[in-house]
Amino acid sequence: MKTGYKNYRIEINNIKFVADDGRTCPRTAIVTFFDHEGKEYDTELFGAVELNWIYDQIKEGKEISLDNFYVSEFSLSAYRRHYNIEKKELIPVKGISAKNAFFESKLCTDFSYASFADGEVSFEGTHFAKGKVAFTGSVFGIGNVNFSNTFFRDGNIEFDGTTFGEGDFLFKNALVNNGIKDFQDIQFGNGEVSFANTEFNSGELLFINTRFNSGKFNFKVTRIAGGKVDFHYSVFGNCEITFERTEFGNSRVDFRTVDFGSGRINFNRSVFGNGEVNFEGASCKAGKIQFKKAEMGSGPKNFNLMEMEDTEISFERTEFGDGDVSFYESMFHTISLKSCHFKHYIDLRISAAQLLDLSDTIVRDIVDLEPYDFPVGIKVLDMSGMRLIGKIYIDWKNNKCLSLISHQENTNLRQKAEQFRILKENFSSIGKYNDEDEAYVMFKRYEAKSWITEQEEKGGITKIASYIPHGFKWLVFDKIGLYATSPGRVLLSVLVFWFCFGFIFFITEISGLGRTASAVGNPDGLSILFQSYYHSAITFFTIGYGDVYPMGLSRIFSGLEGFMGVFMMSYFTVAFVRKVLR
Repeated sequence: MKTGYKNYRIEINNIKFVADDGRTCPRTAIVTFFDHEGKEYDTELFGAVELNWIYDQIKEGKEISLDNFYVSEFSLSAYRRHYNIEKKELIPVKGISAKNAFFESKLCTDFSYASFADGEVSFEGTHFAKGKVAFTGSVFGIGNVNFSNTFFRDGNIEFDGTTFGEGDFLFKNALVNNGIKDFQDIQFGNGEVSFANTEFNSGELLFINTRFNSGKFNFKVTRIAGGKVDFHYSVFGNCEITFERTEFGNSRVDFRTVDFGSGRINFNRSVFGNGEVNFEGASCKAGKIQFKKAEMGSGPKNFNLMEMEDTEISFERTEFGDGDVSFYESMFHTISLKSCHFKHYIDLRISAAQLLDLSDTIVRDIVDLEPYDFPVGIKVLDMSGMRLIGKIYIDWKNNKCLSLISHQENTNLRQKAEQFRILKENFSSIGKYNDEDEAYVMFKRYEAKSWITEQEEKGGITKIASYIPHGFKWLVFDKIGLYATSPGRVLLSVLVFWFCFGFIFFITEISGLGRTASAVGNPDGLSILFQSYYHSAITFFTIGYGDVYPMGLSRIFSGLEGFMGVFMMSYFTVAFVRKVLR
């Protein structure tokens, strides 16, 4: 049956209608379809059934077959009024099939508060050409309920409060015009619930407080033009949930406080428009949620307070578009934002996560990781391959940056060094100079570890020869002065060198290999030990009084100490000025 018509015309004649399965109807309904330009482009024939016949079938408890029939003004509310039945009393319907039927009503095609017996209920391929369609409060027994390939021309549907037994609810390939689609407070049984490839156009699509049991929920390739999509308070059981390639249009998408159960949730390649995307307070017992290659528009994206401690969530290659993104105080097992492009502020102050993957990301604005009113409980942070054009607000101590990077399992030493370098440059840009020093030291240490590891892998003479420069750098650059980041460490090293050289001069003298002699005698009565440390001091600091001079092997040590003194004082000057100028 055609679905692209703008209008239609009904003609009822007294010609007998014979269906393909042999059912007959005393009259025939001729439906003529007109396109948007008012031109006739198709005609369909249906059996014109009387309402009283349908009501009698219901009253007598018989199965109803309306396949290929035309039904006008059907209403269980009118049925209740006719038989003096309470408004919300369930009307037993033994069985109904309305495949490829044609319904119309001035106000509403009303199946509200019907109690359908076990077995399949099918409206597959049916057109609801005029008026709202209501199944409010109805109860379906065990069996499949099929609304696939249906057309709701009015666009207003009410299934609120409906209960389904075991079986599949199929709403695939349906076309629903602009209007309110109300699926609130539904209780689905175990089985597949499928809205795959359905077009909902504009309006409100409501699944508030709906219960989905075990099975499968399929929203794949569904298209929504705009309005509101609301799953607020919905609950899923052990259910596979698929929103893959769903187009939400410019709708306000609301998944607040949804319990996603323990199944697998797929939003891969889904397209969100410029409306708000809200998953605040959503929870999941275990499993995976994937937003890989999803696209989001200019509205805010709220993923705050999500409770998914045992869940892996992935936004790999997701395009977040314009607008802020927030994961404030959420809990995940792992969260991946790998290869994403952050153009606007993103709040990653996550309450708990074993891993936050920011590898290969491009940051153009602000990434906020710095704790404020609660601890940020991220165990491992992967920033390998990040292109940092904006800034990361993070604290070396409170965020435990050393642990965040050093505990990575899937990165090598070179990649860890590069991440510490990123932090070093970032701390410099935001004015956290002490944190910059911490990050710089770890960058140089991991860089050195990476270099020596690479040399060791080469083996042979290259491996052995590499230990000499590596040891020198380890001692002079790292241990003596923390890569010129700590003037205090340099001063401490000065004292250590002075003490060591003084002790060497003392041992040299008592062993007879050399000595420190006084050019003016010994008017102060200095001991050999005191004179050794005095000579060490004036040599280390290059004072050059000349009252004590070396002899023998001590000359060699004096020359070496003089060099070390000049070097260490220069080292201290560099470290001190670096601190002062910042």
